[in-house]
Amino acid sequence: MSIKPTNISLPLRLTFFIFSMVLNCMGIVILQLSQENIGYDKLGFLEAFKDLPIAFISLFAVNLISKVGTKKSLIVALGIVGICSFILPFVEVFWFYKLWFAIIGTSFAIGKICVYGIIRNNITEEKSLAKTMNNVEASFMIGIFVVNVGFGWLIASEYSEYWKFGFIFISIVSLITIYLLSKINIIEADKKLKTNILSHLISFKKTPVILFFAVIFFIVFTEQSFNSWLPTFYKNHLKVNSFFAIQASSMLAVFSYFGRIITANVIQRFSLVKYFMYCLTCIILLLGTIFSIQYFGSDKSEILLYLFPIIGLFLSPLYPIINSKMISHIDSQKINTFTSVIVIFSSLGSSVSSVLMSILFENQLLTFYSLYILGAVVIIFCLSLFYFKQDYLKN
Repeated sequence: MSIKPTNISLPLRLTFFIFSMVLNCMGIVILQLSQENIGYDKLGFLEAFKDLPIAFISLFAVNLISKVGTKKSLIVALGIVGICSFILPFVEVFWFYKLWFAIIGTSFAIGKICVYGIIRNNITEEKSLAKTMNNVEASFMIGIFVVNVGFGWLIASEYSEYWKFGFIFISIVSLITIYLLSKINIIEADKKLKTNILSHLISFKKTPVILFFAVIFFIVFTEQSFNSWLPTFYKNHLKVNSFFAIQASSMLAVFSYFGRIITANVIQRFSLVKYFMYCLTCIILLLGTIFSIQYFGSDKSEILLYLFPIIGLFLSPLYPIINSKMISHIDSQKINTFTSVIVIFSSLGSSVSSVLMSILFENQLLTFYSLYILGAVVIIFCLSLFYFKQDYLKN
């Protein structure tokens, strides 16, 4: 039995929309707190308080999710996000941001395992799975756009000191999503079968899977270099004001959204492998052009404000494409464990990227911003060539 993707799509899209906003408000937080004499060294490690709990909680959450069920677990995770987002505007101390991001990271780990589990257990065909995953992941891009535009307008208004009250909107959307989730029926994995995490992890020790996790690490590494730090790059290096920096950065999310929507609608006409490599090639060409403009032309050329967002059109399909291709070959009983490992490598890629980026900003090496990201994309290209040459994982 398989449930139509349209029946489960809306609540899953809203789930990723919510998590996108709370995870990607990091760029706003960094921009705002940097104006309160908090150093980039501290702000760079703030990302780790979000990502490390994601890594640590993922494996421990697998058995609990398997026992409770993906639907109930997802509702609990969304409830925690809603409550925490409602509390944040009323707290002033910096240490609470660390605690807040840690709680959000933990909830996201549970939420992502549940969403991927629901998709895998209810959709079996590879390209249908890829289409659904691109649609759901596209909502992640909408979240980035909304959080940037919404907070950007609030920060630029006469009520800028109340910018944190924008998080109450996230609480309201969380409540709506919980209601929608409670109304749908989904296929759950067999709860009677005990999840043996160790045996599942051992079964993943194959070359294609290891290469897959490496590719995931560097894709998120690259994405985070844009999502959390592009507003600050625009403001510090291109000398635009905070409002314009945030709005210009939100265009990356717009192009990323269209990248995933276009992919979801055309993916059945193309080879997943060729489409993936085509997108990587376009990113390399764009980043090479950007670096050439910075190095040989004007280091602070305004054209960079328009070139960076276009990258999102080709960067955004990478994560859902390669995920759907591998997940379609994973047994449904192993999917929660497998997703938890995906979450771990994603969170590590995000943390490492942010720490290295904070060093780049702290030492005023912003001329090498595009070259730094280009290096990561070239690594993805090389790893992908090896990955796609391997035989697919058989279960």
